[in-house]
Amino acid sequence: MTLRLGDTAPNFEQQSSEGLINFYDFLGDSWGILFSHPADYTPVCTTELGFTAKLKDEFEKRGVKAIALSVDDVDSHHGWIKDINETQNTSVNFPIIADQDRKVSTLYDFIHPNASETLTVRSLVIIDPNKKVRLIITYPASTGRNFHEILRVVDSLQLTDNHKVATPANWQQGDDVVIVPSLKDEEEIKQRFPKGYKAVTPYLRLTPQPEQN
Repeated sequence: MTLRLGDTAPNFEQQSSEGLINFYDFLGDSWGILFSHPADYTPVCTTELGFTAKLKDEFEKRGVKAIALSVDDVDSHHGWIKDINETQNTSVNFPIIADQDRKVSTLYDFIHPNASETLTVRSLVIIDPNKKVRLIITYPASTGRNFHEILRVVDSLQLTDNHKVATPANWQQGDDVVIVPSLKDEEEIKQRFPKGYKAVTPYLRLTPQPEQN
């Protein structure tokens, strides 16, 4: 199947490095990041999983749970985790799905035949507490993911879900944001954005970032 933004993230049960995972039960009411890896013992993925483990506090601050996937088996995962912990000076603190039958990879469209008919591409999906897909990023096998960008996107999604704003290019936490064009009523704007706004054009209105609820 082809997964698109706004789709309901498919549920699944699959073995992992931490036992049998029911994806919805694992997520609970949290945000989720599911990211795939072509295989165990791959160098770029080793650095990615190590860096993800180091971001545990940042993910928890945002109510996010991380879970990885590789097409190798549980025993292989356990051996790989030892390598990750030793080489990346960390301790892997999230499950790695053992997707030998490619069940989850197929559900989430992680196998791209023109890249490889058997291995997953380097994809990442952000899923909100309503189990909706909010971001899909696919990288080439040679390029490691930018997890600072993943955190930035989570910050943007959580902010814009709670306020009638969007985040402009290269936005970072604390920067000015854009008032959505659909918001026209000046009284409502004053109520929602008491710090005021700057109208660059009638449709491009910048305001200080609202406080998170």
